[in-house]
Parts: sequence; structure tokens; C-alpha cells
Amino acid sequence: MQDALPGGAGRSEPPDFAIRARGLSKTYRGQGGEAPKAALNAIDLEIPRGAVFGLLGPNGAGKSTFINILAGLVIKSGGTAEVWGKDIDREPRAARAAIGVVPQELNIDPFFTPRELLEVQAGLFGVPKAERRTDEILAALALSDKADAYARSLSGGMRRRLLVAKAMVHNPPVLVLDEPTAGVDVELRQQLWTYVRSLSDQGTTVLLTTHYLEEAQQLCDRIAIIDRGELVAHDTTEALLRRLDRKELAITVAEELPAVPPQMADFSVELQPPRRLIVRYKPSAVRIADILAALREAGLTVVDLSTEESDLEDIFLELTGRAAQRAQAAAAEASEAK
Repeated sequence: MQDALPGGAGRSEPPDFAIRARGLSKTYRGQGGEAPKAALNAIDLEIPRGAVFGLLGPNGAGKSTFINILAGLVIKSGGTAEVWGKDIDREPRAARAAIGVVPQELNIDPFFTPRELLEVQAGLFGVPKAERRTDEILAALALSDKADAYARSLSGGMRRRLLVAKAMVHNPPVLVLDEPTAGVDVELRQQLWTYVRSLSDQGTTVLLTTHYLEEAQQLCDRIAIIDRGELVAHDTTEALLRRLDRKELAITVAEELPAVPPQMADFSVELQPPRRLIVRYKPSAVRIADILAALREAGLTVVDLSTEESDLEDIFLELTGRAAQRAQAAAAEASEAK
């Protein structure tokens, strides 16, 4: 468990929340006579220490703005933010020392080797040579055999892993991964996530943004969804998946069906001739046993049965769709007011 900040700024007790935001807002000036644009609108968010936390949202939702404020790259318009208990305004150096950010862009100097890049990065963070973990980090990210090759010779996946390595040189208790697997093949993606899980097991808090929703569903303990600068959801991954409360049961029977059996009239059933029934139901209100009982009453023989549950993509589309509807309604009201 990491209980001290890099550079020796120790804490007697680690904070309960690795990241805290209260009323965090950012408004960008309009360009060419356009109205100012609100990228974040009074975001309240707490990320528990040690969590693997997913921050999701469409392009332009405000995710990168949120991350860049925490990293000290964007000046907020309002509210407060803390990283590892350090206020980004009152203790900016300590807050930045507590966070490692892996950006979307592959911004790597092509004329340095991975070893040199990590050494330079460690020097920038004031890590003493005796405390540097260059070889350990390169090995963990499967870059040892490329340690002394020019960065320009690395593949896209290797460069992505090198960005992760750079973010880890000062042993930050909070690691931010902004679309880390974009353009990375399946094997390298699995290697990266194995390393991320090991970091989490050691106490590192991981904040992840990704467009691979299956990835977030598998990796994240908690998830927040931002859309148009608004926080539209924040809960455990399991609780979010329960929100839609709908399942689909596909049933293949031995008998040919000219129509949906009358014994199943109480359920929402679609017939796919000649032998397949699709039953859509709410698990909170209907039991599978009730559906099977109706099939037996109809004298049908089940040959095959499969279920399909809501996944994170369903939740994402529904919640962001609602946010878009609210934004359109607000724009219409503002237009009428003029």
C-alpha cells in the first residue's frame, strides 16, 4: 500500500479518496464570436483509494479536461480538486507529484532510448538515482529488449507502453490512463492490463478512460459517466449494470410454432419461426422458472436456451442519450427565452 507521496513528502495516514472534486467547472472562451463553452459543469466526484475507476463518456464530454485539471495542465474555472489529499491550488507541486498521467497522444522524443527517457523523467521529478526503478519498470512493461533502441524504432504498441513507463518513474499513488489501449493489439493490451492489475493490487489507484466498454466492465470497480460536462452516473460497476433491469431469454423448442402459445400471453414474447421464442423480461419482476412453467403448460420441449443481459454499452447509450435529450431541451428553452 502506498502511504507516502513521491519525493519524501510522507503522510501519517493515506487519504480515503485518491481524487476528490467539488463543484469542479471549466468554461472555455468562445472562438470567433461564439459563446463560451462549458466543458465541465460543477462536477462532484470522489475516487476511493486503491480503486480501478472508469471515467467514461463520448468524445468531447469533458473527460480530458477533468484529467488535465488534476495534472495542472488546465486551469479550472471554479470548484476545488484534490489529488491524494493535496489541493491542486494550495499545494500544486505535491498534487502533481502524486499523479502520473498517460496521455492519449504518443508524445515521445524519437531520438531518446526508453532507458534515457525514463531517466530524464525521473530526474524531472527529483527522484534520486539510487531510488530509480528504470530497469524494473521496463521489464514490467516488456520493454527490456528495447531499452537501448531509439524510440522512433518502436511500434505503436511499444510506444504506448513506454508512456505508461514514463508515468510510473516517480512511483505515484495515482495513475491516470487516458485511452491507453488505443491502437494496441490484443496481446499487448492483455500485457498492459496484467501490469495495471498488479499495480492496483499493490495499492495504486488507477483512473481509466476508454472507449472499449467491455474493458471497463471487466477492469473497473466503479464507473462514472460524463456527458456534455455533466456527471450523469457514478456507481459501482455491478450497480450500474443492474440499472436497466432487463434480460432477454432465447428459447428453441422441438415443435414448430405457428404462433406464440396462449400460455405465454403474460410475457413479452417474439416468435422467430419456426421454433424460436425471444422472451424479454425484467429480472426484478419475472423469474425464469415462471417462463419455463408456461412452456411446460403449453406442452413444448426445450431444445436450447440462452440468456443475454444488459452490458455497460447499454447503460452508456441510455444515459448519454438522456443527457443529450436534456441538453436539447435546455437549448430549446434558451432559444424561446430570447
